Amino acid sequence: MYAVQYIAIVVVLALMVYVLGKYGKKEFEWGDFLFWEVLLVIMLLIAIFPIEIAMAIKQLLGLGRGLDALFVVGIGLSYIIILKVYVAVDRTEREITELTRKIAIELEEINRRLEEIEKKSK
Repeated sequence: MYAVQYIAIVVVLALMVYVLGKYGKKEFEWGDFLFWEVLLVIMLLIAIFPIEIAMAIKQLLGLGRGLDALFVVGIGLSYIIILKVYVAVDRTEREITELTRKIAIELEEINRRLEEIEKKSK
């Protein structure tokens, strides 16, 4: 095993503990925790068995070299993560817009009632 593999294993294990800690502090939901842990387990397996996994993916995808297969899979996973982040940001923007509308409507109602109270008191 190469030194870079040991480094990768230590980094991935540290990330797994970090994600577990975030879940324990309720900063991650169950689905997010599961997603990241599965992704980190896959990364750990790739760090331990890089050649075997690269060759299996190479044969499955019909690519010329094993490293190309790992890059193709890595790019695909990156797009999945980007899509997940995009959906979360879009959902958050929609929630902020809806909350802003509700607050504006309620503020307008409060202002209208205050004006009515002022008119009655005069």
